This record gives sequence, C-alpha cells and structure tokens, in this order.
Amino acid sequence: MSIVQEFNDYRARMNERILSHDNKVIKRFWSLDHQAYQEGALDAKTKELLGLVASMVLRCDDCIRYHLGQCYALGVSTDEVFEVFAIANLVGGSICIPHTRRAVEYWDALCQQEQG
Repeated sequence: MSIVQEFNDYRARMNERILSHDNKVIKRFWSLDHQAYQEGALDAKTKELLGLVASMVLRCDDCIRYHLGQCYALGVSTDEVFEVFAIANLVGGSICIPHTRRAVEYWDALCQQEQG
C-alpha cells in the first residue's frame, strides 16, 4: 500500500470515528476549517498553498500531507510546491528541513499515482 493510500485510509477511518461521537464543538470547528478553504476573495489553490506553508512552519506532517493532497488535486505544479517549501524553510528555519524531506517524499508518491 502506498503512503498516500495509507494516509488517506487512516484519515478517513479516524475522522469517521471522531465525528461519530457527535461532539458539537468538534463538528463546528471542523466545518469552519472546511469552509475556510472554499473559494472566496482568494481562490482555493492559493488557500491550500497557504495552508501548506503554515503546516510546514508549524511542523505538522499530517497537515502537510493533507494540504499536499489538496494541492495535487487542484493542479498545483511541482515548481509551485517547491516555492512553498522554500518559503516555509525561510520562515520556519532549519527545523523545517526534516518536514521538507517527508513532504517531498509524499509529493513524489502523489505524482507517481498517475504513472502507476
């Protein structure tokens, strides 16, 4: 199983488990998060790129993978992703380097899906 499929399966399974608890605050927060990335004054692609750079600076590998998947689905190019990586490393410092490595690995796996 690819790292992409493994991540997506785990995320879906755990989201279902968490949302099945019917906690109003969690559901409202997750709804707000979803709504924030919808088209608005900024397009969805720009918002996902912003989410990606913030996730890298905050060093959240799950969030990085999620936003990379969304970016891939929205047609973000490899060059655009690497510019985000550059900004994240500049803002976040060298502590972001390990997350950049894992992000590149995940991006490559996303790109290989269409070939394999």
